[in-house]
Amino acid sequence: MTRVCITVLVSAALTGVIGYFLLPLLRALKAGQSIRQIGPTWHNSKAGTPMMGGLMFIASLVICLLIQIPSIQSKTVFYVLGLGLCFGLVGFLDDFFKLKFKRNLGLTALQKAMLQMAVSALYLYLLLLEGSLTKNIYIPFVETPIPVHPMLYIFFAMFVMVGCVNAVNLTDGVDGLCGSVTVPVMAFFAAVAVARQRFDLALLPAALAGGLIAYLFYNWHPAKVFMGDTGSLFLGGIVCGMAFALDMPVVLLLIGLVYIVETLSVILQVGYFKLTHGKRLFKMSPIHHHFEMCGWKEEKICLVFTGITVLMCVIAWIGVRGHII
Repeated sequence: MTRVCITVLVSAALTGVIGYFLLPLLRALKAGQSIRQIGPTWHNSKAGTPMMGGLMFIASLVICLLIQIPSIQSKTVFYVLGLGLCFGLVGFLDDFFKLKFKRNLGLTALQKAMLQMAVSALYLYLLLLEGSLTKNIYIPFVETPIPVHPMLYIFFAMFVMVGCVNAVNLTDGVDGLCGSVTVPVMAFFAAVAVARQRFDLALLPAALAGGLIAYLFYNWHPAKVFMGDTGSLFLGGIVCGMAFALDMPVVLLLIGLVYIVETLSVILQVGYFKLTHGKRLFKMSPIHHHFEMCGWKEEKICLVFTGITVLMCVIAWIGVRGHII
């Protein structure tokens, strides 16, 4: 437990130092964000803000785990890290094309989906080889797990992983939102891993939580840097990776409620727009933009959404205690 706490502090310090040197470098490289024309007009002032800031907490996490390799006995930690890095690489390519061609859109949706599915399949295969997946569905507040056919479970898992990663990506829409919402999610995973005495696995979410807290000093409104798809897809990979590594993917419905609502708001908006030939269900989607249009400040959106996530993590902890203690 002491290692876990120290890891949080070391990661936060490392992220702060890395950010101090990375930010001027990104500015020198003119790695600035382009703002979508269909987004809120007041976001135009953010054009040119450096992106790829996610590299600071990614680097910090990698360093924290590498320096502890001699004492880490579980391969699962590195499977989850590898999953996050692969998704982060997809995001990096997306960010790179945005910067190269000076546009807001990078990789196509099909290219992203194919890469993400391939990465998800490889990760699940590794977990199956290691025996970390039971192919049972554990539902919070339900004591008896539901057995699922292996092939059906794999398809279910790939759908959940790709959906989760892109849901986290959608949440990165206002200053500080994705980072602040993900901190309690990482704290939840660290607590579950500790309760199961999987201390090695707890180091990863603990390090990421510490890194995100330090990152928010750079990303809180007004943001000095954005995490970009490099950071948001990496976070999505770690979120779903931890859920499957702990064999409790259904818990994402609770702890990931904000991610899910963000995604549903886009789906509902598009569907309603088509069905009604031009009418909108929300003032703007994803839903954080709807609240912006209603007059909410970006800081308020972050605090409310993070508070909801904290509450859902507490409920999830109560719901899964029978499976972890």
